[in-house]
Amino acid sequence: MKTMIVAVAISAAAVSTPAFAQEANGGWAQRNQTRAEAQQRADMIFQMLDANRDGSVTRAEAEQAASQFAARGGGEGRGAGRMQRLIDQAFGTAQSLTQPQFEALMLQRFDAMDLNHDGVLTAAERQQGREQRSAAPAAAAATGAAPAPASPGAAPQPPRQ
Repeated sequence: MKTMIVAVAISAAAVSTPAFAQEANGGWAQRNQTRAEAQQRADMIFQMLDANRDGSVTRAEAEQAASQFAARGGGEGRGAGRMQRLIDQAFGTAQSLTQPQFEALMLQRFDAMDLNHDGVLTAAERQQGREQRSAAPAAAAATGAAPAPASPGAAPQPPRQ
């Protein structure tokens, strides 16, 4: 049962995080999402990933959940890469995250994608964010510059109000 819950959590993380919402057919991933909804989703995902219910998710818990997700067929194609990127970005060099840290990181992602800072993430903003992310490595390669490194392990910034 625990394995099934972890697999569902990874599935939810892979398809529900706004940065990964890439359905082109206008499905649920294209609907507007409020910051409050993003916060609720982050909390739900955290609760599902916290396998031992100790109030923190370790990198090992996340990696185990990702491998269980992949073993169940959810890791084929882009799904496996998305999950690994989410884990790498969320943890950086840290070995565990508390719920407030995880929530702050997910809201930081939401805020970065909310281009007009109105607290609502639209399909157009998600599309523009995807285009900017895919253009950044190409621009760095064209100029010979290395992409700016993320700040792994840095303490998350408090969410804006």
